[in-house]
Amino acid sequence: MLFPEYRPRRLRRTENIRTLVRETHLSVNDLIYPLFICEGKKIKQEIKSMPEVYRFSIDNALEDIKEAVDLGIKAILLFGIPDKKDEVGSSAYTKNGIIQKAVKAIKDRFPELVVITDVCLCEYTSHGHCGIIKNGEVDNDSTLEQLAKIAVSHAKAGADIVAPSDMMDGRVGRIREALDDAGFSNVAIMSYSVKYCSAFYGPFREAAESAPKFGDRRSYQMDPANSREALREAYLDIEEGADILMVKPAMPYLDIIKMLRTEFNYPLAAYQVSGEYAMIKAAAKMGWLDEDRILWESLISIKRAGADLIITYFAKKVAKMLLKG
Repeated sequence: MLFPEYRPRRLRRTENIRTLVRETHLSVNDLIYPLFICEGKKIKQEIKSMPEVYRFSIDNALEDIKEAVDLGIKAILLFGIPDKKDEVGSSAYTKNGIIQKAVKAIKDRFPELVVITDVCLCEYTSHGHCGIIKNGEVDNDSTLEQLAKIAVSHAKAGADIVAPSDMMDGRVGRIREALDDAGFSNVAIMSYSVKYCSAFYGPFREAAESAPKFGDRRSYQMDPANSREALREAYLDIEEGADILMVKPAMPYLDIIKMLRTEFNYPLAAYQVSGEYAMIKAAAKMGWLDEDRILWESLISIKRAGADLIITYFAKKVAKMLLKG
């Protein structure tokens, strides 16, 4: 029996050989760790649909962040859960808001840590939508002013990067303008450029208490059936001043990550969202999947598709895996 000169199995024979020729690598420097911050003290409340993920009060968040920093994680993404909500989400940009206080406390203790803040209204509005409601619909242009206020308030608190997740048209440009006018030209924007209206966000909405009270978000988040539209969204954000692009969710949209990687030379992030996390944890709990192996494979697939950065609730677990080699 004749074989070609190249036999692929030669380079798969041992772990050291496989490591030597491995094409895609995952590093702790690729990871962004998302956290939910709530009011109060000494709070560490597990989220039912996301085992081992918690809502933290600021004091307990600082201890959790210390563990992440000690593991080598260099960036976190903060989501706020306020005590009070109203129709316009005013607690999102108040000086003493939950995220504003959290950012100050985190930067005081960990000045070198990259602090990224989610800029949206859904956690802060009584109706749960990502914008201002007028005549029963989310009004794009009036929402931009609220988003600009939020971004500036986060920058004043010490945020390094703001991350608008609302999917309003023109929000990156309005936020960039507001930051520059307020003297924060060095604060970067990581835009949720391609955010699909996905069923994978269910556990997050429990965690952030942000489910819409009526309707859904299909009028502003992207249709899962569309791919070319993703390029238009990304082009717009770049023209408006985005520094980092993001695709959300990650694994169901690996083709979109690949498309943006091919088209743009900008840093590209992907968000392994709450539903992706919950599925892995649930299947592992039932004994259907090996959690460590499926987690590693899922993150490698995101990197292989072209993401530079991965936002994942598994960040600390992955960092521990990397330290073990």
